[in-house]
Amino acid sequence: MGTADCRSGRDANYRALMHASDGGPTERALSGTGRRFAIATPHVEATAAGLEAFDSGGNAVDAALAAATTLAIVYPHMCGVGGDLFALIHEPDGRTVVLNASGAAPAASDMDSLARQYEAMPESGPHAVTVPGAVSGWWQLGTHWSDLGFSRAFTRAISLARDGTAVARSLADSVRSHREQIFADPGLRDVYARDAAMLGEGSILVQPALARTLETLVDGGPEALYGGEIGASIADHLASLGGAMTIDDLAAHEAELDSPLKLRYRDLDVSVAPPNSQGFVLLQILAAIERLEIDPDPLGPDAGTIAEVFRVTAIDRDRHNADPRFARVHVGTLLDEGHLAGIVDQVREPQLREAAPSFTDDTVALVAADHRGLAIALIQSLYSGFGSGILDPATGVVLHNRGAAFVLDPDHPNALAGGKRPAHTLLPVVVEREGQLAAVTGTMGGGGQPQIDAMSILRAFDLGMDAASAVRAPRWLVGGMELRSTDRALVAEGAVPSPTREALTASGYRVDLLEDVSENVGHAHLIRVMADGSFDAGSDPRADGGVAAR
Repeated sequence: MGTADCRSGRDANYRALMHASDGGPTERALSGTGRRFAIATPHVEATAAGLEAFDSGGNAVDAALAAATTLAIVYPHMCGVGGDLFALIHEPDGRTVVLNASGAAPAASDMDSLARQYEAMPESGPHAVTVPGAVSGWWQLGTHWSDLGFSRAFTRAISLARDGTAVARSLADSVRSHREQIFADPGLRDVYARDAAMLGEGSILVQPALARTLETLVDGGPEALYGGEIGASIADHLASLGGAMTIDDLAAHEAELDSPLKLRYRDLDVSVAPPNSQGFVLLQILAAIERLEIDPDPLGPDAGTIAEVFRVTAIDRDRHNADPRFARVHVGTLLDEGHLAGIVDQVREPQLREAAPSFTDDTVALVAADHRGLAIALIQSLYSGFGSGILDPATGVVLHNRGAAFVLDPDHPNALAGGKRPAHTLLPVVVEREGQLAAVTGTMGGGGQPQIDAMSILRAFDLGMDAASAVRAPRWLVGGMELRSTDRALVAEGAVPSPTREALTASGYRVDLLEDVSENVGHAHLIRVMADGSFDAGSDPRADGGVAAR
């Protein structure tokens, strides 16, 4: 399929939907009048790339796209060419568009065969790899909303991959914690364990094969992956490991543009991506908190009730979230008054004893907005740290493990099937008030993303915190990085006050303490649009990034 054919299909998809700072990266907070642009990302190089794009005449999407490609280089344990992407784009005319760039399972996927070999979907290896959709998402952004174009977004990323970049704290931590996985894969070992020495914080990471891959994408467009030489290399490498992915699976992929799910929370309209995203869970959380008429402060006296809301909605997600073509229950039903009333009843009269799923260091989120009213919340991901644990040596691409989210139960709507997208954690958010853009937000945090986003929204809009304070405040999450039990359990940063921890314990939760400030409760980023049109931006101190504005 040629570039013109690919672009034509995506343009048709878009038309159909439409007819239905001062200086460089700064501290982790920025606000003030006169700002024409703001961006918040988890890495200073990504923030700088976004600022550079804006200074070159680009808009908020140009900035986000440059930041996203840069994150593929500086945060390769979390995202990249081999991962997926979701975004919400708020256009100047008030329309919000969902970009779903998640990929499907290979056509030859055989659930019965895997069920004979495994009790659950493998979390790593070739069977966990679905079609990587991130590049198709980058292309959509560069085609429909960019002023600078697709190719321009790769300049800093290619330079950093070719010439090297200093290893940030988060990457160094992930390299250390995934040591066994890295040494087990020749591709990963050659990049991250040169001369048998693991790369540490401050080491220089050089990725020449990945630089060549990005240059090929610049020259050939997304078809270089979806049917071209990059895709052929990846398919051949996976086949050598026993995987089912073929070049035809890659060539069949297209990102989708859609309309968001929207729900009113007090005087706010909150928009999220529909399934296969878990976005509806955030809407359920906010609706339940409002209907319960409780104190919305996550550190306040009703923290135990908020935890029950988190737990009950997580269970609802795990029962129902799936590729909408295979779902048993329409997402509208999951947000109707009857279903929401049932969630509230379960919180008031808890009966279920299941736990929420574990979370992973899987994802990067970024947000950007400009004075014209264009704004974007973008999230891209490999799922687990270093994804499937496979790096194709010829392309330098680390392949994600989104297929691990499938289940091997044929009666479940999220059962593995060829050509089917897995249930997804990625959850970008747009908030409006009285028809005007009020905020864009997103976070890293796996299954905990709805909880983290809810905390950001509650703190910013109910408690009146500025953006930096809202994302910096201590967090706790129902579930945890390694929890697999059926107990009621949660993780809490050490900075969570003792009265809050006592309230959670009194509600029947085991509280496992983390460090005072821990990456295990996500990286959240938030830009608010104030009444005077100025931007109030905050980037999570748990990451390696910052905010910038002009």
